[in-house]
Amino acid sequence: MASCNMASAASRLVLSPNKVACKTNINTVMWFPTKKNIINTSRLIVRAEEEAAAATSETAEPPPPEDEAAPKPKPPPIGPKRGAKVKIVRKESYWYNGIGSVVAVDQDPKTRYPVVVRFNKVNYANVSTNNYALDEIQEVN
Repeated sequence: MASCNMASAASRLVLSPNKVACKTNINTVMWFPTKKNIINTSRLIVRAEEEAAAATSETAEPPPPEDEAAPKPKPPPIGPKRGAKVKIVRKESYWYNGIGSVVAVDQDPKTRYPVVVRFNKVNYANVSTNNYALDEIQEVN
């Protein structure tokens, strides 16, 4: 079974239309004619330049030490954890003073109602979930 190692292929390709030969260092030249027996048509020539790729890899800067590139620690999670039981304190809510379980909490601080709560009881529109702000819920044990 034949295999092709793309790592050994050149990393820089030069595309030049309508050129047949060039006086530079050419390692590989391929052209794809559009029709047979037509000489003056547009052609696509692909040249692989390994020497230029080797020169650029030598001049590249080494990666910074691991101490300097340490990733920033994640901020602490916002709101109650998933599955926690919460009591609703929004007075205009259908589920006021009711208890539901947290389905999801949006961690974006710009979200107005980040906590999604699911209830066992449905409202008049046959809906059993609603979004609440952090100050409209109280976590219960």
